[in-house]
Amino acid sequence: MYIAQVFNVLHEWWRYLVGLVIIVVAVVIGQIPFTAAVMFKAIKDGDNIMGMDETKMMSLLEPNLNLFLMLLSFAVGLLGLLLVSRYLHNQSFTHLTTSRKKIDWKRFWLIFFVWGIISSGLVVVDYFMSPEDYEINFKLVPFLILCVIAILLIPLQTSFEEYLFRGYLMQGIGVIVKNKWMPLIITSVVFGLLHIANPEVDKLGPIIMVYYIGTGLFLGIMTLMDEGMELSLGFHAANNLFTALLVTADWTAFQTHSILKDMSDPSEMTIGEIFVPVFVVFPILLFILSRIYKWTDWKEKLFGKVVEPVKEDTFVIENTNSNGNEF
Repeated sequence: MYIAQVFNVLHEWWRYLVGLVIIVVAVVIGQIPFTAAVMFKAIKDGDNIMGMDETKMMSLLEPNLNLFLMLLSFAVGLLGLLLVSRYLHNQSFTHLTTSRKKIDWKRFWLIFFVWGIISSGLVVVDYFMSPEDYEINFKLVPFLILCVIAILLIPLQTSFEEYLFRGYLMQGIGVIVKNKWMPLIITSVVFGLLHIANPEVDKLGPIIMVYYIGTGLFLGIMTLMDEGMELSLGFHAANNLFTALLVTADWTAFQTHSILKDMSDPSEMTIGEIFVPVFVVFPILLFILSRIYKWTDWKEKLFGKVVEPVKEDTFVIENTNSNGNEF
């Protein structure tokens, strides 16, 4: 139903192609302040930005300013996406988000706090088990500024990614190919591959793509099984927000004034540390959510066909009495 409801709005294939171009343009426009600031700082410091790797580029600016400008592009991209949905497809915000009549914010907050507690707990446990891998990075004023930036903008960043992949593209590809498994696979793989430029990929190697693509599959499965994006929105927001506030490293995409700084060698990360979230933690979460929300018919919801809903007013049943009068 979540994908099939798109048949009720403007859904021709060319609209999604045009819409995607507009969204990309919006993101590029949003990146202009960050690019200008980095170029200005590089010129001021006498650095050559053309030969600079991404990690070095991201370390040129003060961390809070760097984070703000990075997230700004996602906020502009989200605005572009919502405008495309509304005016190019005549689709409401609720319709893009869920198959329910109203967005179920209880679902959002449930997974937000559950995953926030779990992910934070894992960091705390690792800190006490391997304190030598961390150093205290806490500075009150920069941290408070970080909190304001992160709380306001990180949900916009994660929402942009969710509305793009689990919303706009999931629905668009689904009504075009008329099945559910293909949009699930395509959006998950593309979601993972778009992270290939992240600094951690260079440090950890291509094996980290298992985590990114696996996370995309997890979020996509939640969306299809729950017939809406509320859970994926909450999970993604919690994952990035709590991570940004709790721990940073010189080799991650988000370098922040967080409480802790990870000083461990990323090259020493084991395959198990990458595989466990995807093949153990995420399936357990799906099982728990399936019990809470009583998910059924997994095969149909993940691999079934996308069929245009039958409009009730297309059928007129005429019953007449012996006198020819309708009743």
